Amino acid sequence: MFRLSLILVMSFSLLLSASQLEKIVEDKLLKVCVWPDYYSISYVNPRTQELSGIDVDLAKELAKYLEVKLEFVGSSFATLIEDVNSNKCNIAMFGIGKTPARAEHLRFTSSHIASDIYAVTTKTNSRIKKWEDIDKEGNIVVVAKGTLHEPIMKEKLKNAKLLISATPKAREQEVESGRADLFMTDFPFGKKMVESTDWAKLITPNETYHITEYAWAMKKDDDKWFDKVEEFMKKIKSDGRLLKAAKDNGLEPILNIK
Repeated sequence: MFRLSLILVMSFSLLLSASQLEKIVEDKLLKVCVWPDYYSISYVNPRTQELSGIDVDLAKELAKYLEVKLEFVGSSFATLIEDVNSNKCNIAMFGIGKTPARAEHLRFTSSHIASDIYAVTTKTNSRIKKWEDIDKEGNIVVVAKGTLHEPIMKEKLKNAKLLISATPKAREQEVESGRADLFMTDFPFGKKMVESTDWAKLITPNETYHITEYAWAMKKDDDKWFDKVEEFMKKIKSDGRLLKAAKDNGLEPILNIK
């Protein structure tokens, strides 16, 4: 009886200590969480329904490196932590800002891109012409719930009103309709708004406002899987694949090759 109990305890301990890497190799499948509305990062083209972006390209390279098949899993910033920790995917690859709040629940790889904060307003908004116009009485600034911009703007804004929208799409609608003056975003999404709409105007900070490093996220306490991904990250930074992916997706200005 004691021997059986010992075997059961040992088996359970091995189960707990098993790395996701072993399961990925055994199943010959890598599951990658992406947010399919992140322009140049992990974006589904509404016309072609094809997924593209720097992290899509690099997820394909990671799957090749592991010699396994690749499956993309839909996620979002609002569900990121739950999706990763519930094993919905092995890794989240959609330009995830490395913030202290997220780091409490997730483990981040080395960063591959880094972006400051930008603002998007309408071309017809007469009050918002430069960065200094943003934080003024009467202005309404929108951020999407769950994004890194939510806690940053809560701290930064002193005069303007902050509105938190349920989704990034709702954030855009508030500004386009005139119910809000502008929304806060990053370089990739700001680039998308200017290129894909006829109403959006990008407001750029005159000096560094708040740089955030972006990386990939995975569960904590899995050194074997983490070390393997870090090994891959070092390789693509040194052999030119990261640079090529950044150039192919118009993100060379925010590339972090170090």
